[in-house]
Amino acid sequence: MKKYFFIAFLLCTTFGAFAQKFAYVDTEYILKQMPEYKSALSQLEVASKQWQQQADQNFSEIDRMYKAYQADQVLLTDDMRKRRENEIIEKEKAAKEFQRQKFGPDGDLFQSRAKLIKPIQDKVADVIKQIAKAKFLDFIFDKSSEATMMIYASSSYDVSNDVIVKLGYKPGAVKN
Repeated sequence: MKKYFFIAFLLCTTFGAFAQKFAYVDTEYILKQMPEYKSALSQLEVASKQWQQQADQNFSEIDRMYKAYQADQVLLTDDMRKRRENEIIEKEKAAKEFQRQKFGPDGDLFQSRAKLIKPIQDKVADVIKQIAKAKFLDFIFDKSSEATMMIYASSSYDVSNDVIVKLGYKPGAVKN
């Protein structure tokens, strides 16, 4: 009897593993089909070009100031030399700060991208979840990302709490 139960259990778990339904999407392709995504990219490109032109102008001005300083250096007193050097240094600091504010990891370009693109990506992810549930899919992967990224997974396959318990901790103690 135990032997038949074991074989039945083995068959159920084996076929259960194969019953999982997988699918994939290409979010890059999907996004390129959306006019609002193209519009958002266009807005970001315009802003980026404007900020880059301003940054280039700032550094051109610094270069001009430095060349003028080099040409006049022999004629300047120590105080005048020091003042001009400080002006160049301050202008360079301001130019680098402008660049950081616009293009840095927390800069305006990054924030604008999040503000414009994230809602579109969320909309796509919601539709993917709806399709997954309608087609009874367990997992959906994104083929456009370099590392395989899971966009949707049925919560019935989440064993995170089992792992936490096995490690000796209580699930739900820390909220995400």
